Amino acid sequence: MMNEQQMGNRRAARAGWRNRLAAFGALLGCAFAVGGALAQGAPKPDWSLADMPSQEGRVFLVTGGTSGMGFEDAKALAAAGARVVIAARNPQRGQEAIDRIGQEVPGAKVQFEHVDLADLSSVRALSQRLSGTLPRLDGLINNAAIMATPARGTSADGFEMQFATNYLGHFVLTAELLPLLRKSDSPRVVTLSSVAALRGRINFGDLQFDQAYEPYAVYAQSKLACLMFALELQRRSDGAGWGIQSLAAHPGIAVTELVARGPGLDSEQGRQWSAMRPNLQTAAQGAIPTLYAATAADARGGSYYGPTGPNEVAGPLGLASVPPLASDAAAAARLWAITEELTGTRFPAPGR
Repeated sequence: MMNEQQMGNRRAARAGWRNRLAAFGALLGCAFAVGGALAQGAPKPDWSLADMPSQEGRVFLVTGGTSGMGFEDAKALAAAGARVVIAARNPQRGQEAIDRIGQEVPGAKVQFEHVDLADLSSVRALSQRLSGTLPRLDGLINNAAIMATPARGTSADGFEMQFATNYLGHFVLTAELLPLLRKSDSPRVVTLSSVAALRGRINFGDLQFDQAYEPYAVYAQSKLACLMFALELQRRSDGAGWGIQSLAAHPGIAVTELVARGPGLDSEQGRQWSAMRPNLQTAAQGAIPTLYAATAADARGGSYYGPTGPNEVAGPLGLASVPPLASDAAAAARLWAITEELTGTRFPAPGR
């Protein structure tokens, strides 16, 4: 049995890592702001891969599927019988991901396709290739992201890099793949947001942050835009009769490559990340909200799923908190119209 001093030390250690997690979350720009959950019914809190229905015969595209949550999405879907297309920038990492999945899931139907979400010509080329080779698309998981790059970069099309990769590229990809999605009997689009969205704002006066670049504010804006897109896509699908279920998900805070490839492990956030890593969710745990949204019979279009523990950084599956701006249909319509102008991409008109 532990003595009183040992018990006190353990309590202090637990409090310490919780405080560090809160500080890490605040640095990330996450939440701790008040948001509301959407009205749909909450999922089963202990939903797991064992609850996933068979995906035999279904076709999915996962962006950023070579590592992190995207890899876990692809592996789980393949294990459930789906044909999975992993779309990412690096063919070598793509082959490595396919090999790893093949080792763990014998007979897995997985292929790699190159795409650079920060280059809209690459996005359109991917869509054209898939339209010529796939019979339909049952699920699109808009997962790929970059986070808080220290210096402002620009995409091939001249847009700020985080906004371009996380949001604009997925907007265009979804629009281009809409005809393929509509060939499915029950198509779903799942777009990844983040707890950072709760602290985000859409800087309509300077969407590209030309005037003053702040890495975490830019990341939060991009992830808020992703959430607004997911909810607006459902409204437009309902209004136009596209038959698309559009859902959003976030993983809480999970161990992936985002920090290493963004601010870097030698940054303040990287050091906090390294200290907190043993207490964070695994990538497989972080993938659960996405997989629920993509496959569960009870998942509903227009819903936002994520962990429901303190500050939503981990915990049981449930409905995630929605920032007030994400529920603002007028703001979402404004962002949608601006995005169409920026990218030169338009979704079909109602009835088409």
